[in-house]
Amino acid sequence: MAEFDLIARLQEIICIPAGRDSRSCVVGIGDDGAVLDVPSGHHLVVTTDTLVAGVHFPVSSAAAAIGYKALAVNLSDLAAMGADPAWFFMALTLPCEDQEWLDSFANGMARMASRARILLAGGDVTRGPLSVTITALGLVAKGRALVRSGAQPGDLIVISGRPGAAALALQKLNSGERPTASDSAALEFPSPRLGLGRLLHGIATSCIDISDGLAADLGHILKQSGCGAVIELNRLPRPASFDALSSEEGWQLQLAGGDDYELCFTLAPESEAALPGLSRSAEVELTVIGAITEDTQLVFSAPGGEHYEPGILGYQHFGGQEAGSR
Repeated sequence: MAEFDLIARLQEIICIPAGRDSRSCVVGIGDDGAVLDVPSGHHLVVTTDTLVAGVHFPVSSAAAAIGYKALAVNLSDLAAMGADPAWFFMALTLPCEDQEWLDSFANGMARMASRARILLAGGDVTRGPLSVTITALGLVAKGRALVRSGAQPGDLIVISGRPGAAALALQKLNSGERPTASDSAALEFPSPRLGLGRLLHGIATSCIDISDGLAADLGHILKQSGCGAVIELNRLPRPASFDALSSEEGWQLQLAGGDDYELCFTLAPESEAALPGLSRSAEVELTVIGAITEDTQLVFSAPGGEHYEPGILGYQHFGGQEAGSR
């Protein structure tokens, strides 16, 4: 199949109507560039992520899961900014022509695109080692974007969902074991918390998505906000599959495993009463796990009051991990 036929096939499967007059893609696929109409009173939020075979997903991963997750991880970044998805661009590198694989990949991506009501507006296809680069664009009212730099001493730290399931699934796959169905779904088909992100405007003082591990990603908030934090490990909500794990094994996966794509955010203590309503509206569990402190240390407090030190703080591309471990 020729390059332009590949592009046409991807466009046919993935592209969906934007469905909103204010999000018009004036010129889309077919020209040298897209022309996008950004509505008045909004800022454009742009994020880019690359997924590489053997690094971000096992080479044996199903094509549909790769397509779905490639878009989902970018939408998670938009969620962390409180943005509404609008358009995305995809650069796809394929090692060979495989119509069945391409259709499955595109259908997986289309599934995520349809849920988020986001439009494929352009991209590129080339030959080489399998990788997918997505650039997603979202809209947020001016001055309303959620950022990492607003946390204040005394703020509560909240996470959505139950981090750790995806890391446990990957750990089992790497050791030749079969993960549970729910853990596999967490790894291959994460749910970006777009609804929650929209609801956090005016409530959250800072926000980030958990992609490289809770410890590392919370650390970004602390660095940008110039403060520290205490995490109470007994308050971390454990996935059901953690029942066979020791506390320390579970903590390590939750703090450093990554691939969760949940939101970690901070809010003032007086806003805690809003959490049950937010949880119901966003249809996701929300848990207070600690508080922001004045110093710049990140402390993990075990149930007995002693400090716990994770073996590693989170995923790093150039930190010595083996390919396929993330």
